[in-house]
Amino acid sequence: MSKGFRVEHDSMGELQVPAEALWGAQTQRAVQNFPVSGQRMPREFIRALGLIKGAAAEVNTGLGLLPKGVGKAIQAAAQDVAAGAHDAHFPIDVYQTGSGTSSNMNANEVIATLANQGGKAGKTAVHPNDHVNLGQSSNDVIPTAIRVSAQLATVETLLPALRHLRKTIDKRGRGLGKVVKTGRTHLMDAMPLTFAQEFGAWSAQLTSAQGRIEDALKRLRRLPLGGTAIGTGINADPRFGGKVAKVLSTGTGVKFDSADNKFEGLAAQDDAVELSGQFNALAVALIKIANDLRWMNSGPLAGLGEVELPALQPGSSIMPGKVNPVIPEATVMAAAQVIGHHTAITVAGQTGNFQLNVTLPLIAANLLDSIQLLSSVMNLLADKVFAGLVVKQERVREALARNPILVTALNPIIGYEKAAAIAKRAYKEQRPVLEVAVEDSGLSEAELKRLLDPAALTQGGIHDH
Repeated sequence: MSKGFRVEHDSMGELQVPAEALWGAQTQRAVQNFPVSGQRMPREFIRALGLIKGAAAEVNTGLGLLPKGVGKAIQAAAQDVAAGAHDAHFPIDVYQTGSGTSSNMNANEVIATLANQGGKAGKTAVHPNDHVNLGQSSNDVIPTAIRVSAQLATVETLLPALRHLRKTIDKRGRGLGKVVKTGRTHLMDAMPLTFAQEFGAWSAQLTSAQGRIEDALKRLRRLPLGGTAIGTGINADPRFGGKVAKVLSTGTGVKFDSADNKFEGLAAQDDAVELSGQFNALAVALIKIANDLRWMNSGPLAGLGEVELPALQPGSSIMPGKVNPVIPEATVMAAAQVIGHHTAITVAGQTGNFQLNVTLPLIAANLLDSIQLLSSVMNLLADKVFAGLVVKQERVREALARNPILVTALNPIIGYEKAAAIAKRAYKEQRPVLEVAVEDSGLSEAELKRLLDPAALTQGGIHDH
């Protein structure tokens, strides 16, 4: 054996482990077995494992199942793991055993090693399985870690970013309530609306997305811990799952419940699939918003040119002066990845047989990456796009004055066919619709100005003679 290694053993025998590693034999086997992607389990997931192991030790100590010294040593070590002090010692690939057993044992071994350092646990040597994993199985720990990590990341990161974007849009919209622009359907000119109304539609999309996500969290917070191997709770105190949920709620400030049916939480990951589906819907909304912004910013001369987004970087290596809508483009890419993650999570959610889903690490990694991607681009849209967006009001007014679709307001008075003829002539002759209507409608200019007032048309209703 080289000086850079030590010998560890598990139920399958001995093997070499890097001397400085906090992990043990089972983690080392996983490192050797799964050189797949180089992508490790996310930080949020490791945090959740630390929180769960610490809460389990606290509960087991209170139930008299762990010596106090052992329990306190495990709690302290688990707290350090949750805080990110030992992330380098969680080397296992996302694409590992489908139950996540390797990651669970990774946490057990690291925490046991830390708990044993300096005699913190007293005379009893802390064992990864017998003590750190007491009352648990990988089969209930990993589904619980999915729920804890996703719940915390959503509440602490995604929802604040979503609210920030919505409030920023609302603030900008309020300042543009009197600025009227040409509406568009099928990318073609349509009836007018205000920028506030257009921004308000985006805000409403985000409000709906927030409500859907918050509703899904009510089911995601049900933790299957205490179900152990298959849901029966073998080798766990019947009070264990409920007490751990309470400890986690108190420690994080985020509500968790003990699942009424532990079998469901192990065999099915429908709660995670549902939340991913709501992220999928949010991604769709963000693509809509980002693409609208790209169109409105297009040009600046040959496109719509309605708004000017903040210039953040040169847009071309060959065309001097070109500036591109880079944040909306990044948003589209991130949202596309979230949609891809949801497809993978959907497939993963159905990939289990009988009492256990066997794609748990993939569900965890994709769900958490979706949260990170969505949170990041929403903050960027708020701070680097909407906060500095400038409306090019003169260009907007010019386009609105030439919009032949304004004659729609004359339908109740002169009829559809006559209004259509006016619209076609105005478009053909590239003249304001008001000028042509004065000549062809039989109505006075004063009356037409009232009927064709774009601001009034944004209020809807019937404009009669």
